[in-house]
Amino acid sequence: MASSSSSSSSSSSSSSKRKRSYDVFLSFRGTDVRKNFLGHLYTTLDQNGIFTYIDNEEMRKGEQIWPALMKAIEEAQVAIIIFSEDYASSSWCLEEVAKIMNCKAQKDLIVLPVFYKVKPREVRENEGSYGRAMAKHEFEFGKDSHKVNRWKQALHDAELKRSL
Repeated sequence: MASSSSSSSSSSSSSSKRKRSYDVFLSFRGTDVRKNFLGHLYTTLDQNGIFTYIDNEEMRKGEQIWPALMKAIEEAQVAIIIFSEDYASSSWCLEEVAKIMNCKAQKDLIVLPVFYKVKPREVRENEGSYGRAMAKHEFEFGKDSHKVNRWKQALHDAELKRSL
């Protein structure tokens, strides 16, 4: 999930050479990590001059944020996915991870998964909270839903990136 940070102002000459808008896109479930882990990670990135796209809760009030999220993923150099216990319960997060993995396959996006209080196997195999969340999505969208299958594949592929 994401929204822009206030940490970069580049001159027009350097921005015209730069084809990416953000160094890092952070994908996370706000209720799980926003007040602790994410805050420390974002502060560290910002203090080191890394321009990061991060969710702003106020922007999430309407769908107008969705195109900005997708553009930020496409234009980032690195995507950090913070897999936490409640991540898979959010269709927003699952759409983000699917877009991230699509950009990984079609562009040069670097994907760095972080497992916060969940085991990689839970993400890859849809176990524990991930299994429960995916079962709810299957109930809502249908067991053979293209959307749900795309989300499952994206979770599986993202978990495999941890060995890089």
